[in-house]
Amino acid sequence: MANLQFRIATPDDAPQLQQLIQAAFRAEDSRKDWIGDAELAANFCISVDEILPKITSPDSEMIMAFDDNGALAGTVGVFRRNDDLARLFYLAVDQTLHRGGIGRQVLEYAEGYCQRTWGVKKLGLDALTLRKELISWYMRRGYVPTGEITPFPVDKLNGRALPEGLGFVEMEKEAKVEAKNRYRLEY
Repeated sequence: MANLQFRIATPDDAPQLQQLIQAAFRAEDSRKDWIGDAELAANFCISVDEILPKITSPDSEMIMAFDDNGALAGTVGVFRRNDDLARLFYLAVDQTLHRGGIGRQVLEYAEGYCQRTWGVKKLGLDALTLRKELISWYMRRGYVPTGEITPFPVDKLNGRALPEGLGFVEMEKEAKVEAKNRYRLEY
C-alpha cells in the first residue's frame, strides 16, 4: 500500500487536478458495473474553471494525495454544507494506480479532515446510479443511501441521449471520532 502525503490545493494546482479528475472519470475498468455507462464515462469533461471555485471558496477544499516520489496519486474535494454535514466530491485516483487502496486512503483522509477542520457529525457524497459497484464500495465504507436521487444535469450530455435511470444516489454516514489521523498533511 502506498504511503501518501496530503496537501490542500492552491489555484496553481487547478490544471493538474482537472487532468487527473477527467482522466480518472474517463478510465476504462474491466469490473462489471464499476464505470456504469462506458460511453458516458468516456465523454466526461470538466474544465479548470469548474475546479477553481472548489479551491478558492471558503467552505471547500481540494485535497491532493502524493506518493513517495511526489507524484499526484489522487484527489478529493470537500465542502462544508452546514455545521453538521460535509460533502465529498470528485474522488479520483490516477488510473495507473487503480485497485491499489489509494481511493480508500484518500477517502479516509478526507473524512478525517472534515471532522477535524469543521467538526461535522455527518459526511455525504453521491454516485451515479449506473455505477453499482462504486455504490457498493461506498456502502462497504459505511455510507448509506438516503433514498434521494438527484437528477443528472442534462446540459452536461451535449445533446446525447440520457441513459435510462441516470441520476445521483445520495449517500451519508455518521462521522466517527478519530483518535489520531494516520495520514500526514503537507503544506
